[in-house]
Amino acid sequence: MKILVTGGSGFIGSHLVPKLVELGHDVYSLERYVTGRYVLGKQRMVKTFFGDLRDHFAIRKIICEVQPEAVIHLASISPVSYSYDHPIEVIETNFLGTVNLAESCLRQVSPFKHFLYAGTSEEYGNHGKHEDMPLKETAELRPTSPYAVSKVAADKYLQYMRDAYDFPVTVLRNFNTYGRKANTHFVVERIIMQMLQENTVRLGDPTPVRDLMYVNDHVNSYLACLDSEEAVGETFNFCTGRGVSIAQLAELIKQLIGFESEIIWHTIPERPLDVPVLVGDYSKAKQILGWKPKFTLEEGLRLTIDFWRNSFSGGPE
Repeated sequence: MKILVTGGSGFIGSHLVPKLVELGHDVYSLERYVTGRYVLGKQRMVKTFFGDLRDHFAIRKIICEVQPEAVIHLASISPVSYSYDHPIEVIETNFLGTVNLAESCLRQVSPFKHFLYAGTSEEYGNHGKHEDMPLKETAELRPTSPYAVSKVAADKYLQYMRDAYDFPVTVLRNFNTYGRKANTHFVVERIIMQMLQENTVRLGDPTPVRDLMYVNDHVNSYLACLDSEEAVGETFNFCTGRGVSIAQLAELIKQLIGFESEIIWHTIPERPLDVPVLVGDYSKAKQILGWKPKFTLEEGLRLTIDFWRNSFSGGPE
């Protein structure tokens, strides 16, 4: 299948693209050019197009040239904290960029088979207490950040396209994912990095509860949806169903690493709004797609710790 992946150089894309190539797909990558990101002379695994999702004419031209049978739309500005200070950039990229991409597929490609959209658990927002968990796909969407608003808006637009034009979209609402190999700004990697460096660990609020999923399970969610006719037109949660607080997470990583120094909380500014508890129900994905997480939190954390330990020591990745 000819597949265009947006955000192919990002966290999930960099894991997913090699898998798609390995499975024999004809893969193209759409990326936003960032100065300093690319190594001169480095061999690229797939043909790459550079374009800004906000540029309607550029996106339409790329879609016309590639003529993808399927699009896996991963590209977005995703840090929640960043979105509070840069709402216009985030909304233009995440919402209008998705509209540009989907409309181009609808109007420029025939036949177009599948549009996989990277939604997010952040769309659910604040549902309050543990008693309201785990969240099913039918839960009300209550976004609490510009990032979440932008993703809900794109989600709703794609559902409109599905209903109006029979647009073949699948929305994947993946919950918090860890296992990054090039970014320590997210909570799991931030804790691991600080503990491996034997620093005093500085973190924010210890109380939020999250459903944490290892990157390989996240990647497998796209593979499970890609070739499934039953997935078209549907929305799925991908998660583990297990909630842990940030304090519990830090304690677990502390035990796995053998960290003995101090953890200082409330050293990061609080968000204007935050979600106290976010835990998902993946029973729909299990029933329709046969998907379930393969990695426990402990297993995924060990793999992530091993990667960063080898990275710091100069050992094999």
